[in-house]
Amino acid sequence: MLRPFAFHYFLLALLCMWVLCKAQSEPGTSAIQLRLAGDKRKHYEGRVEVFYNGEWGTVCDDDFSIYAAQVVCRELGFVDAESWLPSAKYGQGEGRIWLDNVHCTGGEKSLAQCDSNGFGVSDCKHSEDVGVVCNQKRIPGFKFIRNQANSEEGFNVQVEDVRIRATYSHRKRIPITEGFLEVKDGGKWRQICSEEWTEMNTRVICGMYGFPGEKRFNARPYKLLAKRRKKNYWGFSVNCTGNEANLSDCKLGNDIDQKGNNTCGKGMPVVISCVPGRAFAPSVSVGFRKQPLVRLRGGAMIGEGRVEVLKNGEWGTVCDDNWDLKAATVVCRELGFGSAKEALTGARLGQGIGPVHMNEVQCSGFEKSLTECHFNRESLGCSHEEDAAVRCNIPAMGFQNRETWYWEGDSSSDAVVMSGVRCSGTELTLDQCLHHGKHIDCPKGGGRFAAGVSCTQTAPDLVLNAQVVEQTTYLEDRPMYALQCAHEENCLSSSAYTADSTSYRRLLRFSSQIHNNGQSDFRPRAAHHSWVWHECHRHYHSMEVFTHYDLMSLNGTKVAEGHKASFCLEDSHCDEGIQKRYECANFGAQGITVGCWDTYRHDIDCQWIDITDVKPGDYIFRVVINPNYEVAESDFTNNVMTCSSRYDGQRIWTYNCRIGETIIS
Repeated sequence: MLRPFAFHYFLLALLCMWVLCKAQSEPGTSAIQLRLAGDKRKHYEGRVEVFYNGEWGTVCDDDFSIYAAQVVCRELGFVDAESWLPSAKYGQGEGRIWLDNVHCTGGEKSLAQCDSNGFGVSDCKHSEDVGVVCNQKRIPGFKFIRNQANSEEGFNVQVEDVRIRATYSHRKRIPITEGFLEVKDGGKWRQICSEEWTEMNTRVICGMYGFPGEKRFNARPYKLLAKRRKKNYWGFSVNCTGNEANLSDCKLGNDIDQKGNNTCGKGMPVVISCVPGRAFAPSVSVGFRKQPLVRLRGGAMIGEGRVEVLKNGEWGTVCDDNWDLKAATVVCRELGFGSAKEALTGARLGQGIGPVHMNEVQCSGFEKSLTECHFNRESLGCSHEEDAAVRCNIPAMGFQNRETWYWEGDSSSDAVVMSGVRCSGTELTLDQCLHHGKHIDCPKGGGRFAAGVSCTQTAPDLVLNAQVVEQTTYLEDRPMYALQCAHEENCLSSSAYTADSTSYRRLLRFSSQIHNNGQSDFRPRAAHHSWVWHECHRHYHSMEVFTHYDLMSLNGTKVAEGHKASFCLEDSHCDEGIQKRYECANFGAQGITVGCWDTYRHDIDCQWIDITDVKPGDYIFRVVINPNYEVAESDFTNNVMTCSSRYDGQRIWTYNCRIGETIIS
């Protein structure tokens, strides 16, 4: 029995199938084909192009609506439309503008059935070409029908689904890297004839399934297996250039003559064999092993993040001007993933720090590294608000990301299987993290030591403004009688406990300005009732250990005792257009809003390191934010700031302050 939501989806699928079938067969309707073209950042979006009278053309945005977008997307085999975009957002097309002043109700079976000025009647320019964003889900049972007599025009591949069907000996392997290729069309799985199949086609399929490359395979067992199996070939060949991010971007090739058992007489069903990236390889001897010059930061899932490039020993970001799926796919493959699902712009996965290394990147799609692509070395006009990011295809590993399990330890539950788990955050499973192995000393069920998690799709990302620290650092000699409050809150070195009240403490003061560059607000884990009142600052602190302040020798030994600073978290200032949400006064809600920052000025109590007992010399000044990882962030590598410091006994110089790096003398 179908549940209500399943029944609703079933009816929607039937309606969509009826609409599509009727669209191709109803008398009086002009025969057209549609495709999505242009500068796409997802394979299910693009400029709407119409094939009519043997020629491709575009659609003007005048009077276009979401109803028209729905007709377009359903005619292409997608379940619905998400939005539409005017003014040639996907670039200007070429040739005729076939349709103008299009009026649809949303129930039409084809865009040709919507009211318009008529084919070829338009006063528009290509600067008004319309585009759509479809829902990426495909219509169940969708069947592509090529209704144009001229088969030489390159129509895009439109199928319901694609899969690599492993043989019996490969089905237990994870991930599945090899097997027969099948496409789902008209609700049935069909093979593709290998007669016109190319390595470039295989490259695209491997990329879709999360693999950076293809490899050769032993064809003999597949030929033997194909002879014993009943075959049901798809009616078309496929023509990919190799730089497509998805099969739907490839062109249809020639029709395949259906001759029963004699179909594809000179070939066999296509077999795909892919090379996994190192993170997904079954052993360290398999897969890509090169050290990439790019990395991803700020993503909630593996295979996504802000793109950062290593140049002259320093990591920097990429400006999103001209950022597209080809460039994003080069990044994904370089990192051992497949092709790109999405090329993200506008710092969608958080703002980076440091320089912007690349701008106006243009890739062919075949480069081995993003650094091989053409780009503008000047980043004039680019800010971190324009940082580019990617979402990559990754292999199916047999586990589901983002599942949340939380429970209390129970003595009747199974034995504890892991303890002492320490992860870097890049592992795919807990088994890949460091842990105690078989040496577990926990009660059955874990008791109060049972671990739990709370998962989210987005996270904050805190970054300290290193320039502010460097510019505000100075020394102050302050008498002990003026430090009573700070003394009570353990903001001074231990020697202060025996110091005379008339003596002085030498304090290394500085301001800290902490930005939230992530995708969600930074909120303290502790509830209101557990916050602690701090007399020095005259407000409640929601995190008792929010930062660590340390002065260290060049070999990493602490020379000043430093302290663990607690904070009241609030929005001191925000980027233009962003409203403050958090304020410490009157026991208000605490946190740091996305796009805002919290400033602790240098003249506030405890905003220092007590260096009274430090001898002159060269040192490393270090600040760590959220050091105990109490609050989840999308990127912890940028939570550390280090500076070079030189102290001559009277003055201190702080320079070369950097985020996420350790200074080496």
